[in-house]
Amino acid sequence: MHFAAALLIVLVVGDFASTFFYHVPQHLWFTLHLRTHHDRRRSYWDHAVISRNPEVLLDGFLGAVPYLIIAALVWQVSWPGALLGLALGQLHVWWRHTTELGWKTPPAVRALARPLQIVLPEDHDGHHRNPDIEFGDIFRFYDAPARALIAKLAPTSRRYRNAALRRSKRAPARA
Repeated sequence: MHFAAALLIVLVVGDFASTFFYHVPQHLWFTLHLRTHHDRRRSYWDHAVISRNPEVLLDGFLGAVPYLIIAALVWQVSWPGALLGLALGQLHVWWRHTTELGWKTPPAVRALARPLQIVLPEDHDGHHRNPDIEFGDIFRFYDAPARALIAKLAPTSRRYRNAALRRSKRAPARA
């Protein structure tokens, strides 16, 4: 029982923490994640699995820090559960980047994963193609709250302010 609790806490709470304390802030205010993870000139299989680029490795490490913190907190509950949670999280990182290699989720896996709200490779591929959708590293149920938070905090982002500035510069030209 403690094993399963530790495993689930690492995955669910770790995904929450990574989504809302790393991923969302990166999309709003910072550039490391957008430069490395959403650069359309690069293979995202390379980004997630085989890259040795220090920026890419830093982005991956910073995204993993919340999981590591949660695993450390539940270590006393069950260290094997915490370790397996970390291992499954890493395997999921590799798996969700396989669409670029031609992977298509088999119907049986899709039927099992959908009710559990697990991010499929096809879902994550959507996030690579459009960085404003499909948030949540492991679980899709974080997508809607992440998008709502981004919408609420968008006026504080550089991207939003720059777009507003461009619009204001174009407005007099139209008049």
